[in-house]
Amino acid sequence: MSPDDERVCVPDLIGLPVHEARDVGHQAAVVVVAVDVDGPALGALTWPGVWIVTGQDPGAGARVRKWDNVRITFRRADGDEAGDREPRLPPPSPDDLEAHAALDEA
Repeated sequence: MSPDDERVCVPDLIGLPVHEARDVGHQAAVVVVAVDVDGPALGALTWPGVWIVTGQDPGAGARVRKWDNVRITFRRADGDEAGDREPRLPPPSPDDLEAHAALDEA
């Protein structure tokens, strides 16, 4: 078997910050890349800020050739995400919640 045919186990990267996932991948002898390998580099896509791995292909436990790519998806996790920033209405009263629960039970 040539060194190019050597197989390694893909680590579980989901839930890790991207910068840690890259380190874990390197230690496991795989290359962590963005899903679009022809697009911008992973470092360019995940800087600045903290980004969390939400998916990977191949999945954890798969056996791949040493230094093969593991493609990841990720989301921003440092509070700079787009989202609803409007003030919330006051929460419903406990009586309203009980009435709603009663309707659900009926």
